[in-house]
Amino acid sequence: MDDPQALREKLELLRCEHRDLDDVINRLTETSHGDRLQLQRLKKRKLLLKDQITTIENMLLPDIIA
Repeated sequence: MDDPQALREKLELLRCEHRDLDDVINRLTETSHGDRLQLQRLKKRKLLLKDQITTIENMLLPDIIA
């Protein structure tokens, strides 16, 4: 998966899912009817997505040697 265009598309999908999860988590915590186990799983998924986003961003941005 070294194709920059494919990486950008994957990055956008991951960012969209990350935003969606953020919205769901916020709604569940605001209503206080949220199942703690479900919240924990959603937050864990959100962190995993953030790690994947960071990895792809690092692949797209070249290292700059100062």
